Amino acid sequence: MTELWLIGIGTGHPGHLTLEGRQAIRDARLILVPQKGAGKEDLADLRLAMAREAGATARIVRFAMPVRDPALPYQDRVARWHDEIAEAWQAALAGTEVDGPVALLVWGDPGLYDSTLRIAERLRPAPRLRVIPGITALQALTAAHAIPFNTVNGPVTVTTGRRLRDHGWPEGAETVVVMLDGACSFDTLDRPDLQIWWGAYLGMAEQILEAGPLAEAGPRIKEARAAARARHGWIMDTYLLRAP
Repeated sequence: MTELWLIGIGTGHPGHLTLEGRQAIRDARLILVPQKGAGKEDLADLRLAMAREAGATARIVRFAMPVRDPALPYQDRVARWHDEIAEAWQAALAGTEVDGPVALLVWGDPGLYDSTLRIAERLRPAPRLRVIPGITALQALTAAHAIPFNTVNGPVTVTTGRRLRDHGWPEGAETVVVMLDGACSFDTLDRPDLQIWWGAYLGMAEQILEAGPLAEAGPRIKEARAAARARHGWIMDTYLLRAP
């Protein structure tokens, strides 16, 4: 693998794929597709459907996505996981002659709360990297709710569910967008003045939206999230919180 293209594909809607992304998919010679295990076949199927719709002629190579070891401390767990993913990419290509760019179709955008670039840094020899931006979950969320990302001249803090649980509401924050939250961390906030806008499966046919005062919408979100996860076997969601 001498050249690796990371193509942002948005959050599940074929229309999220930019013209540049479509052309890159057509020009790639091989596409690596992660298999995330039983119950998560939809994620691979969506990538393959986007590739077909874009006119891909590349060879498709699947690889089994490693699972994080919950026994390790968080930072060690993530570092080990990234090492294993890089090894999985290289193992999938072992013995395969590639006569052009290898592509990975990255959910959302490769530069925002996604580790594909960090994993690519582990490859040896290091390939030439090309990044094609994609629609982010933040854009999909605010568009779905028809709300602005920020107030007039107002700051926005983007953080994770883990940090929200561990550190609470960021000091001085007005608008907070929370990514990678599998634990409904908004439930730990003692802020009845907050408004929340939440979305799951953004851009997909299965899209679910909830919004309102946190005290009222929070329980609805937790119930809807649990039901959707049980129904589909997986869930991707994000939310925006705003103080008055």
